[in-house]
Amino acid sequence: MKASLRRLGLALAAPVLALVVAFVVTSIVLLLAGDPVVAVWTQLLTAPRPRLIVGIINGASVYYLSAIAVAIGFRMNLFNIGVDGQYRIAAFAAAVFAGQGWLPGPLNIFVSLLIAVVVGALWAGIAGWLKFSRGVSEVISTIMLNAIATGLVSFMLFKVADSTTGSNVTNTKLLPPSSRVPGFALISGTPNKVYGFVLLAILVGVTYWVVLNKTRFGYDLRATGRSETAAVASGVNVKRMVLTAMLLSGAAAGLVGMPLLFGQDFSYGTTFQPGLGFAGIAIALLGRNHPVGIAFGALLWSYLEQQGNGLQITAGVSSELVFIIQGVIVLAVVIAYEVVRRAGLRMEQRNVARQLSSDQPGHHLPEGAPV
Repeated sequence: MKASLRRLGLALAAPVLALVVAFVVTSIVLLLAGDPVVAVWTQLLTAPRPRLIVGIINGASVYYLSAIAVAIGFRMNLFNIGVDGQYRIAAFAAAVFAGQGWLPGPLNIFVSLLIAVVVGALWAGIAGWLKFSRGVSEVISTIMLNAIATGLVSFMLFKVADSTTGSNVTNTKLLPPSSRVPGFALISGTPNKVYGFVLLAILVGVTYWVVLNKTRFGYDLRATGRSETAAVASGVNVKRMVLTAMLLSGAAAGLVGMPLLFGQDFSYGTTFQPGLGFAGIAIALLGRNHPVGIAFGALLWSYLEQQGNGLQITAGVSSELVFIIQGVIVLAVVIAYEVVRRAGLRMEQRNVARQLSSDQPGHHLPEGAPV
C-alpha cells in the first residue's frame, strides 16, 4: 500500500512541478515586459464559457490524434517529426475523393477515412523505408518530407481547386451534405456542437493502448524501443519493426485532419488548420506517451489556446503569450519527469539497502545470543 502511494505521489509530482514552474517563469516574463500579471492569469484561469468548452473539446480531439501518431514512434525510439506533412497530404487526398460524392454518405466517409490512413502510412513509410534500407535518420527524412508534402499539396490544390467567386480562399470541392459527420450537442448554453469524430479519437486511443499493452506486437515494439540488442536476442526483426512502426504512425497521422474535414471545414483549403503535427510532439511529451496522459495534455493545450484568445481584449497582452506558456510547460515537464525519476530511483535504492540491512545474519537474534 505504501509503495503504491509512493508511486502515485511521484507520478503526480512531475506534472504539478511543471505547472508551477510554467506559472513562475511566465509571471517573470510578464513582469519583465511590464504586462499585468494578475489580469493575464485571471483571464487564463477563469472558467470557460460554454462556447469555449466546445472549442476546447474539439481542439483536444484533433491534438489527441496527432499526439498518438507521434507517440507510436516514440515508443519505438523513433522521432516522427513528419506528422505535419503526413496529415496534410492525407487530408487533401481524402477531401478530393470525398468531395466527388461518388459513394453514398456513410460509405463515402468510410472510404475517405481509409484513403487518409493509407496515404498517411505510405508517406511515413518513405522515411521508414529509408531508415530500414539505408539507415537514414528519420528526423532528417521526415523534416524533408514535411517540406515536400506542403509544396506538393499546395501545387495540387490549385490544380483541383473549386474557387468561390469573390473569395481569396482556395479549396477542394465541398463535401456533399450526406458525407458530413454531425456533431453532438453535449454542452448546454451554446449552439456549437462537439465534433462527431471525437469518437474516432477515443477509438484510436483505446486501440493504441490495447495494441501496445495486450498484444505480442506491442510487446515487441516496446522491447525494441528500450533495447534493440535485447529485442534481437528475443527474435525480433528490428529493421522490419522500424518500418512497421513508421507505417502505423503515419496511418494514425492520416486521421488527424478528419474531425476538421468532416465536422467543420467540409473541404481542404488554404485555411485548413496548420501546425497540428508539431503540437502533437509536445503533447506526446506532456502525456509521456500514455493514452490517458496524452488526453490530459491535449485538453490543457486546447484550453490554453481557447482561453488565450481573449488576452488582447481583457489584459492588453498578445495571445502569442500562450505559445510561451506552452513551450515552458513542455520544457518543465521534460525536466520535472527526469528529476522525479531520479528521486524515485534514489528512494528505491535506499529501500533496497534498508531491506538488505534488515536481512543480515544475526539481525533478528535475541540480545546477547551467540553469533
